[in-house]
Amino acid sequence: MLYRAPRGTADILPKEQACWRFIEQKVAHIAHLYGYERIDDPAFEDTGLFARSVGEDTDIVKKEMYTFEDRGGSQLTLRPEGTAPVCRAYLEHGLHNLPQPVKLYYIASIFRYERPQAGRYRQHYQFGFEAIGDADPTFDAEVIDMAWQFFLSVNLHHLSLQINSIGCKNCRPNYIASLKNYYVGHTHQLCPDCKTRLKRNPLRLLDCKKPSCQQIADSAPRSIDYLCPECDEHFSRLKSYLELLDLPFVVNHHLVRGLDYYTRTVFEIQPEAGGAQSTIVGGGRYDDLIEELGGEPTPAIGFAAGIERIILHLKKQKVAIPPLPKPQVFIAYLGDAAKDEAIKLASTLRRTGIGVIEAVGSKSLKAQLRQANNLGVHYAVIIGEEEVKTGTAILRDMISAEQKAIPLNEVGKHLDFLRT
Repeated sequence: MLYRAPRGTADILPKEQACWRFIEQKVAHIAHLYGYERIDDPAFEDTGLFARSVGEDTDIVKKEMYTFEDRGGSQLTLRPEGTAPVCRAYLEHGLHNLPQPVKLYYIASIFRYERPQAGRYRQHYQFGFEAIGDADPTFDAEVIDMAWQFFLSVNLHHLSLQINSIGCKNCRPNYIASLKNYYVGHTHQLCPDCKTRLKRNPLRLLDCKKPSCQQIADSAPRSIDYLCPECDEHFSRLKSYLELLDLPFVVNHHLVRGLDYYTRTVFEIQPEAGGAQSTIVGGGRYDDLIEELGGEPTPAIGFAAGIERIILHLKKQKVAIPPLPKPQVFIAYLGDAAKDEAIKLASTLRRTGIGVIEAVGSKSLKAQLRQANNLGVHYAVIIGEEEVKTGTAILRDMISAEQKAIPLNEVGKHLDFLRT
């Protein structure tokens, strides 16, 4: 039986690793510039954490979570999103006692039972940034700016930054009531999912991607028209800060995000030609989430970005990715005695930080050098029976084809500039 990767998953092969490491390095660099520290959470959590934070009526909880009972009878769920686990860790480990805001970032696998498509897998990877402990809209602007600067750093362009405010628990009920009144008159035109949302989670009506439902949403009440004075001031200041930072944003009145914990600011970054279904960054405020999980009222904001989707757009825009470093030295040998010397030399060079690929088997010297050429190494060290007798080695430049005999114990000195 030939086994294959489960549907909705993918192997990340060696030839693809350069792109992944490129993104991870840029994420770490941006985190350093903005003062964020890395956190790594378990791949699974108590199911109640996500039901309580993400929302029991969301598509994620109702349709997409991988939930199981372990041998001890605990109900556990593979991580379907990254914010709730960070907030759980913030509370569990007393991070609220540190100077606020606490700035954290993660790179993690995410699990959702969705229909697989380009850039969307049932096990996919994302990175996220969370700033916990401050309500000032300057932090909203900083987080959005950080997301934008990340994409500039990886040379992705032609992007659209979209923002909205969905208010808070004080002003949102009036908006929800108005939204329900509007949609009741369009019930017969709604898709089956939206008919359910109208009863259980009206805000999600604006998030439906079906064209017929989007047409109805075009004339729906706007959340910014129902903001309380505090939320209205917060959103106005955010827009002014984004203008100060020269960030080209548009206000998208359909934008609500798909998780119940969002409050006030929500934002997405999308490729200009892709639309909402190709969103590569999504985030916003979640000022009530820490309290919902048992902590004190604690404002927070963050975002997450899908790595597979980013790679998809890097390829579409033909962004050049720097290759991963690889050994630049190949050791070839002829005869058993030379093989012993080759083994010792390879070990010596590696211990000094010089990468080496060593020939194996009993191939001819011509075949070994062909292998070195195919591997793209710059230098070959050749040891034969004569070299064993004289304590020398031949150092060959594989690009220029120039070569010279050098003492075997001085090979490392001649290659010292390759040390990492």
